[in-house]
Amino acid sequence: MSAAPMDTRSGDAGGSSPGPTAAGGDGLRVTTLRPRRTLGWSIGLPVVALVLPLLAVELWLLDPQGGWPIVAATAVVTAALIAAAWIAYQRTQAELSSYGIVERGFFGGIYTVAARDIAGVLRIQLYRGNSLDTSQELFVVNREGRGVFRMRGRFWDTATMDLVAGILGVEETVRPEPVTLAELRRTDPKLLYWFERRSLSR
Repeated sequence: MSAAPMDTRSGDAGGSSPGPTAAGGDGLRVTTLRPRRTLGWSIGLPVVALVLPLLAVELWLLDPQGGWPIVAATAVVTAALIAAAWIAYQRTQAELSSYGIVERGFFGGIYTVAARDIAGVLRIQLYRGNSLDTSQELFVVNREGRGVFRMRGRFWDTATMDLVAGILGVEETVRPEPVTLAELRRTDPKLLYWFERRSLSR
């Protein structure tokens, strides 16, 4: 897809980059959606705060004179993993157009969904764990009722979700009542990831 000449963002919580690319007379309009950018800091800083005490304990348990190479190696490996995760998160995006969806996942995989396979967009409020707090979830559903693209409220803001149905040119259905993961697993298991379809209580 093309690089977008215009970049519009809703604060620093995420955004979209609509831009035309040459495809026919009027061109193909592609909108690039990206997850919340602030989430990287809100997750990364606590991870760093947990790693530093662990390194200190490791140094304390080992011989102070001979143990520092092990601690240094552990710190380098940890820093490399954090940097790789940060870069992968920054590269995560979804490109939407009237022809479908091209998603670049966190692990670098490219996933495509053709518009002819998309039946609609479903929005629900999902309870978080055992609390009364809810998270907005968006599912792009195919004609077999299976979720082919998902936006979780933890990673995507509402303004970005609001763009999806209009870009794809499909109907959006909003369920008014919040549901638990167990209820969604019972009524719409095809929407969930494979690991969410399994209940630990069984």
